[in-house]
This record gives sequence, structure tokens and C-alpha cells, in this order.
Amino acid sequence: MPFDPEAVREFERAGWNRAAAAYEASFATATRQFIAPLLDAAGINAGARVLDLCCGPGFVGAAAMERGASVTGLDFSTAMLTEARVRFPSIAFDHGDAEAPPYADASFDAVVSNFGIHHVPRPAQALAEVHRMLREGGGFAFTIWAGHDENIAWKLVFHAIGEHGDPHASAAPAPGGGFATATDCLRALSEAGFSRTGARLARGIWRHPDSASLLASLRAGTARMAAMIDAQPDAAMPAILSALDAAAAPWRVAGPDGGHLAVPIACVIAAGIRP
Repeated sequence: MPFDPEAVREFERAGWNRAAAAYEASFATATRQFIAPLLDAAGINAGARVLDLCCGPGFVGAAAMERGASVTGLDFSTAMLTEARVRFPSIAFDHGDAEAPPYADASFDAVVSNFGIHHVPRPAQALAEVHRMLREGGGFAFTIWAGHDENIAWKLVFHAIGEHGDPHASAAPAPGGGFATATDCLRALSEAGFSRTGARLARGIWRHPDSASLLASLRAGTARMAAMIDAQPDAAMPAILSALDAAAAPWRVAGPDGGHLAVPIACVIAAGIRP
């Protein structure tokens, strides 16, 4: 099937609109762990004009504002923007697309995107727009999820579904971009005109009472992962959950309440400067 950017855009928009209300209590418990190092990578400090691109419910922008930055958020999901505006009414959140943001050249001192760029149908176009919107010397930083060898939570879920379901059962359109590794990110930054590029691995721990909670968080708070999980037959879900529970056992932490899972997660933080 040929790549259809508009099909990707509509799939992602629908998925994030659906996930918006549940995001804070589900997937944000993973993504928020990487906000501080993302802001550090972009060099954000007091007085900076910052764009939070693919801002979702606004957590990154709020953290930048706490550093004294002047923040604007942009997202194509109206449901995510509703959540953001309720939580952080002092931040300007705009509706728009990362491939065609409604801002003038050199509008920002820094641009950040926390797990957003790889959901854009044409990330190269989004990066070109970021370059355009930055002032000379301005910093850009974004995150993508690391591969399964580093990102154990994802590895466990894909393994369980691979054993007892079908990881390819979703009708989701193929994603665009091809941002899967640090090398991909560095190449894309260079091709977009950024200099002093770099990428590093950042690690976290995703805590859940049990494997059912981990799976439920991905199902409630994501778009593409949720589509994969939703596509599994109901009859297969007990076996998938049982396999996930068994595979997650090495990451169970004992405690008086029965303990919890402490599963390693990891992302790539990539950054560059507009010359």
C-alpha cells in the first residue's frame, strides 16, 4: 500500500483525540519522565521564547514556563488542546499542524517536541519548519522511543502479542518518517540544516502495580500502540496478559502490598542548533 500522509495524519489525530482524557493518568506517567532532560537539551532558560510542538496536554510547556520561559504550544488534536487549556490557562495553545505551523520566521529561541515528531506523517517537513521558526543560534530538541533492547516495557508487550496474537493486526496506516534510531535523528537534523547536532539515550523506570496496568496504560493513552492492542481478538487477551505477566517477573519489586513492576524505559533525545 502506498504511503498516504493524509491517512497517517487522520489516524494519529483520531487516536490522540481519543487518548486525551486518559493521557495524564496513563501514558504521561512514562513520557513526563523525560521532560527535564529534553528542556536541558534545547538550552531553555528564563526569558526564552519557546514553542512546544505537538504539545499534547501541555506538560512540556508548563515545565518550560516554570524555568521562566515564554511558551506557546501547538497541536493538531483539539481534544489534547482542551486538556492543555484547562490545566495551564496562562499558556497560549494554538491549533495547527507541525508540517505547516502558523508562525513567522525566527519567532522562537527554542523549539521542543516530546514524543511528537515521529507521529508526524512527514517529519522532514516538520524539521524544516522548525529550522525556519528558530532564530539564529536557537536550539531544537525532540524525543523518540528507543529500540526494544533498551525500552523493556515495549519489548515485553510486543513479545507477548507476538506469541499469542498478531502485532500486525491493526489497520493503522504505515507511519511516515522512519525515526527509529539516534542515527536517523542525527541524519534528519543535518538534512534540515541544523548544526552541533547530538543524540543521547535517556533512561527511566515505568512503575505499575501489575502487567495489566502496563497494558491498560498503553491501550488508554497512545494511538498506534493502542490500535495494535485493540486489534487483538478478545479470546487472545488472557494469554497475552499471562505471557506479559510472566515476562515482566524479573522487574517485580517486592513490597508489603504485594509489590509492583518497575520496568525500564528509554528514549533518544536528539538536538541541534540553527546556525
